[in-house]
Amino acid sequence: MALERTFAILKPDAVGRNLQGEILSRIHKAGFKILAIKSMRLTKEEATGFYAVHKERPFFGELIDFMSSGKIFAMVLEAENAISKWRDAMGATDPKKAAPGTIRRDLGTSIQMNCTHGSDGPETAAFEISYFFSTVELI
Repeated sequence: MALERTFAILKPDAVGRNLQGEILSRIHKAGFKILAIKSMRLTKEEATGFYAVHKERPFFGELIDFMSSGKIFAMVLEAENAISKWRDAMGATDPKKAAPGTIRRDLGTSIQMNCTHGSDGPETAAFEISYFFSTVELI
């Protein structure tokens, strides 16, 4: 199996509740290597560009407001099958429907405030990684 990279965000609800240490610990225990990480606060414009794929969805405005409401941690994770492995570690978008032991089940409070984001495929991962990190930051 080849190593794969995926993009992850610790969302404002997780950082605001000081859960970043717990989630980073879970990332390490799951066997991921963190290739790049930064703490930042998205502007509404940055959030709009990042989530442009959801522009026509009814929740878009709320999503942009939420993602620009506080600090996030943006990360590039590496592991074998990193995309599916990270999605499994996060759990379903709705914490109530997420499997026991997943981040969203254990720490999320709602569909929006579910602590984490992860790429859903290789093309998405490539876009999302490049949105936040330059090639030099990934060496």
